[in-house]
Amino acid sequence: MDNSIRNIEGKVRIDEIQSFLPEVNEILTDVDSETQFLSQQSEETSCGVWFMRGRWLQKFANKKAYVFLYGLLGCVFSAAYAYFNGTITTLEKRFKIPSRNTGIISVGNDLSQLLVSVILSYYAGRGHRPRWMALGMYTVVLFCLLTALPHFLYGAGDDALSLTMEYGTNPNSSIDNMLLQEQKDVCRNKSRRYAECEPTDGNYSPQLILFAAQFISGIGGSLYYTLGISYMDDNIKKSKTPALFSVSYFLRMLGPAMGYALASLCLKFYINPTLTPTINNQDPRWLGAWWLGWIILGAVLFVFSTLLALFPKTLPRAAIRKEKLKRQYSKASSVKLEPEPELPVSFKDMIKTFRRITKNPTLMSNNFAAVFYFLGYMPYWIFLPKYIETQYRQSASASNLITGSAGLVFSAIGILLSGLIISKYKPKARYLALWNIIVGLISVTGIVSYAHLGCTGNDNKAPLLPTGELNPVSKCNSDCHCDYIKYNPVCSEDGKATFISACHAGCRHVRKVNGSNIFSDCSCISRDTTHNAEWMTKIEKATFQKETDSIQDSIAFSGSCPVDCLRQFYIFLCVVCILKFSGATGRASNFLVTVRCVEEKDKPVAMGLGLMLMSLCAFVPSPILFGIILDKACLVWGKTCTGNGNCWLYNGETLRYTMNYTAAAFVLIGTLFDVAVWYFVKDLKIFDEDIELDEDLTSAVM
Repeated sequence: MDNSIRNIEGKVRIDEIQSFLPEVNEILTDVDSETQFLSQQSEETSCGVWFMRGRWLQKFANKKAYVFLYGLLGCVFSAAYAYFNGTITTLEKRFKIPSRNTGIISVGNDLSQLLVSVILSYYAGRGHRPRWMALGMYTVVLFCLLTALPHFLYGAGDDALSLTMEYGTNPNSSIDNMLLQEQKDVCRNKSRRYAECEPTDGNYSPQLILFAAQFISGIGGSLYYTLGISYMDDNIKKSKTPALFSVSYFLRMLGPAMGYALASLCLKFYINPTLTPTINNQDPRWLGAWWLGWIILGAVLFVFSTLLALFPKTLPRAAIRKEKLKRQYSKASSVKLEPEPELPVSFKDMIKTFRRITKNPTLMSNNFAAVFYFLGYMPYWIFLPKYIETQYRQSASASNLITGSAGLVFSAIGILLSGLIISKYKPKARYLALWNIIVGLISVTGIVSYAHLGCTGNDNKAPLLPTGELNPVSKCNSDCHCDYIKYNPVCSEDGKATFISACHAGCRHVRKVNGSNIFSDCSCISRDTTHNAEWMTKIEKATFQKETDSIQDSIAFSGSCPVDCLRQFYIFLCVVCILKFSGATGRASNFLVTVRCVEEKDKPVAMGLGLMLMSLCAFVPSPILFGIILDKACLVWGKTCTGNGNCWLYNGETLRYTMNYTAAAFVLIGTLFDVAVWYFVKDLKIFDEDIELDEDLTSAVM
């Protein structure tokens, strides 16, 4: 009896084992075929270049290493542009570059992206994308070296050398020059006038070098953006793409903070560190070592770019995942899928590809939504320090520090949080598009609120000319000849009136009191013998009373009269942070719609087309358009030998309404395009079913 039971149990176990044998054989066959597939694709799935193909490199052929390196490279790349912005005023002083020329230099990279982004994305997108990206980043290294080149060609300059112990004729000349400059700012009659016009144009050779450097960098920027994003999406599970995209974008967002910090550090050193300056870095004539940071950034970019070139054409796990997906589809449909033949790269095929993606309504609507969004937000990225200084009477350095740090924190939180939520809950395309509409409406509301967050009107009481400009000449200063006096505001002793300069206030004398200038004998200011200005502190009042008792004439202090704008400024900062957060949460949604609404082979070209449209419709015209809006709000222009120089004073109310309502209109148009995206994406699939890899095969691959 027991033997018969045992025989029956043995037959059952054998039957069970035999029933599993087909599945086991199928798994072994899959592992064998996938291993064979990897060996055939070893050239495209292994890390390294030429002789640099050691086994130790292969463990880095994974998505985490790529995302981390791609993000770090973007961080240094964006730090380079931030460093340029942080040192631009020093460049202007050193090479006497007018601000209008600086704007032309700055758009050089956008012009090159406009010209080559689509063509490069097509040809490079069909090749080894990591190597093409590395080649593009080498052009950014060249950009860094070319930007530093004017220093090595033209040196520190005579102005900087004259303020050093080694080259200055008189160690105390800086003090003498300072006193002379102060004398220039006061009222003088025609025969004793000191202030004369100065030419605004400097040497054009450094400017041409700087423009060429910016133009070259646009090539690397277009390759980094178009190829890097498409490579990431093609080699990562669809469910993981939003989170990893957010991580790489977060790393890139650290770049501007690093760039400005590096600029601050380098500018603390004198332009020629081997010389001993006779002034400190608080002096407005100080020229820092603006060229030093470019050497550092170029070296770091070269190292990271070389590491990026070592990545394979396709990551191993992605190659296996695609092969397994093809086999599963073949089994389900009983049709054997042959690998799609890769069309040869040609100009004819490029035109055909370009036509195909331009007829994609989802892609074009999404691109134009982004174009108008960036067109509306561009003035706040370019002119925000000037806007805050004009509207809220904050210093440029303070506004940069506060808005830069606050904006970075809230943008980082927004991009990371949105990426994690999208990866976890995998929302449908329509939900992502709907969120972009909500973000657009929040942005429009916030920008409109900017127009109503301002201080009192301009405190200069002078009449306006028919052109809308302030008339700085009145009966009390008509004989002072202040045409070429630079903007250096002074405040009346009662703290109620600000004048463009001591000359415009009719002040004829100046003296130093505790390191500050006090101007006296001011014909445009009535004498207040009580000195009871509410804006002064008790200590300032006591010092003022003690030092000015002997002065019987009217008095003015250096600087604008203080205006209490802190409440409006803090509200403005809160709105800025909200918009930074909400705007960052829409980046991942916009990116996912772009890469999912086109065929896989068209992703790089689609990204290149988007970049071209951005440059053509947003990055190039926006600074020009909003620069005109700022100029229209100018009250007082500085005068040069050839005409008007830079704007000294703006009409805060006119600027606030014109700039903000124009920007809000652009963002609203972008939101309408987002509505069109919401309509077209109803059948768009954002996430595919994940293909899990066998553990044994995964360890073999890695």
